Amino acid sequence: MTTAYESANLLLQLYEMRREAKMREARDWYAFRFNPGTFQDVAAMLGSPDNARFRMVITYWDMAAALVNHGAIDERLFADANSEHVMAFAKIEPFLPDLRVAMGNPAFAGQLERLVMRLPDATTRLAALREQFRALGARFAAAAG
Repeated sequence: MTTAYESANLLLQLYEMRREAKMREARDWYAFRFNPGTFQDVAAMLGSPDNARFRMVITYWDMAAALVNHGAIDERLFADANSEHVMAFAKIEPFLPDLRVAMGNPAFAGQLERLVMRLPDATTRLAALREQFRALGARFAAAAG
C-alpha cells in the first residue's frame, strides 16, 4: 500500500499524462464522437483510423485502474479525483465480451472493469451514462443536420 502522498503524486502524474495533446484529442473524440449503439458500431471503429484513439483512451484508463487495483493509488482518493474512467467503461461495457474476442484479448479492459464494477451503484450508473450519451449524440446529430 502507498502513502497518501504517494497516491496523490501518482494521481498528479496521471493528470499530466491526460494533458498531452494527442491524449486530449483522443479523449475528446471518445467522449463526444464515439457513441456506439451496437457492436457493429464498435467493429467499424476498430477498422478505422479512430482505432488508435480508442486504444489510447481505454488502455490509459485500464493502466490507471491497474494502479488502483494493485494498491499503488488509494481507491477512494482515485474515485474522489476522477470520474472519466466510469464514462469510458460505460461506452464499451455492453460490448465487452465481443470486443475481447475481436481484439483477441480476453483480458482487454479487465482492470478497468474490476475497478468500475466495485462501485456500489455501478450497473445503474453505467446505464444512466449510456442514456446521457445517446441523448447527447442525438442532439449533435440534429444540430449538424
